[in-house]
Amino acid sequence: MEQKDKHKVSKQLENNTAYLKEALAVGKNFDVLQIDVVYAERKMALYLVDGFAKDDIMNRLMEFLAGLEPEQVDDDILSKLVKTYIPYIEIGTSNDLDQIVDAVLSGQTALVIDGICEAILIDTRSYPARGPEEPDIERVVRGARDGYVETLVFNTALTRRRIRDRTLRMEYLQIGRRSKTDIVITYIEDIADPKLVEQVKDSISKIDTDGLPMAEKTIEEFVSGRHWNPFPMVRYTERPDTAASHLYEGHVCIIVDGSPSVIITPTTFWHHMQHAEEYRNKPIIGAYLRFVRFSAVWASIFLLPLWYLLSTNPDILPDALSFIGLKEPGELPLILQILIIEVGIDMLRMASIHTPSSLATALGLVAALMIGDVAVQVGLFTSEVVLYFAIVAIGTFATPSYEMSLANRLIRIALLILTSIFHTYGLIIGITLFIVWLASMRSFGVPYLWPFIPFNMRAFRDVILRSPIPLKNRRPRMLHPKDPDR
Repeated sequence: MEQKDKHKVSKQLENNTAYLKEALAVGKNFDVLQIDVVYAERKMALYLVDGFAKDDIMNRLMEFLAGLEPEQVDDDILSKLVKTYIPYIEIGTSNDLDQIVDAVLSGQTALVIDGICEAILIDTRSYPARGPEEPDIERVVRGARDGYVETLVFNTALTRRRIRDRTLRMEYLQIGRRSKTDIVITYIEDIADPKLVEQVKDSISKIDTDGLPMAEKTIEEFVSGRHWNPFPMVRYTERPDTAASHLYEGHVCIIVDGSPSVIITPTTFWHHMQHAEEYRNKPIIGAYLRFVRFSAVWASIFLLPLWYLLSTNPDILPDALSFIGLKEPGELPLILQILIIEVGIDMLRMASIHTPSSLATALGLVAALMIGDVAVQVGLFTSEVVLYFAIVAIGTFATPSYEMSLANRLIRIALLILTSIFHTYGLIIGITLFIVWLASMRSFGVPYLWPFIPFNMRAFRDVILRSPIPLKNRRPRMLHPKDPDR
């Protein structure tokens, strides 16, 4: 109890400033400021981080405080300052010095007053932020061009702009013993399943780590489990309209300060196969786009293993499909050619990430000439391998979820290796294990392959086809929404 009282705000200003100066390393940190002032004949001290505090607001606050007379605040200085004389909206008090230190480091301004055992916290922070631009990954031809940014308050505002429901809830948490990362759990209380909300909050509150350096990705690894499972258990979006549509269905979203990606929970395999572009067109066009996208994703997983099987076992090919096989075997074994290109494509992808945009065209030309043309001419690869791998690469890039495309790539490699070792049985066994594995997975209690396994005809139809919005009058059953009707 004595240790706990040691960190309470004292009536002696010197005691408070001594503790705060050491805890905030004033003097060692050039950007942490302690401003000693005298207002209304009382000694006070301001603590703030230069770069977070808004200079114009701080100047106005100091002007107001400088104009105070002693008789104006003699009775109850704390109450009068908070309720009358400090003209600011976001203001509060605290008697815990450790809480004050955390507040200052997060961008707030602390005002400590001699003779008062509470400090005033003024939220004058203004984080460096970029404008809400359209996300690179989730572009649409028609639709909103704003996207989430790295500032938490901006992201919550972008969400509220689209959901004006009075039951929209945004619950604030801080995670990380050292980082004190701000996190908001958002959901519509009249729709979302209370058990799901509690499960998400409980998973996040149990996170025990010193920091969240990778923001939302660190959160996912803590709350989703299955650390060696390549498939994403949550969905990321940088589009406020996408997050809003999921909130209306009954999902729970997690917004992390410092990240432009919002986490959507729970999700199924099919959530990662949908894109906002399908809903920005007429239903028949959207259904066609979804069919093309699904075909591309399936091709990215199964086309190469199936073609390899048919090429190495031409006897199972009917005469009408004999053209599928290899014309020339090439200098290297077929499986080795495919694996080399797999690794080469990943190398090219990583190189493009690290290449300045001004050199991207040159990188593309080098890759096309070396991998596409010269490699075939010298006999390193056969032209059929390059052709089919190009189709597979297009399907990979057509996958809306980047995390899902990476997971599918690993499954494709595993199927290729099984097929090369066990031939037809290897492909059949690999596909069977793949489906059983997906069927055994759950995201916050929701089956990963729902509504395919367990089967739900109405929901499965909405997955395969882009149904007209007026006909989608019920929310997904797997979310157990409090209000199932739209």
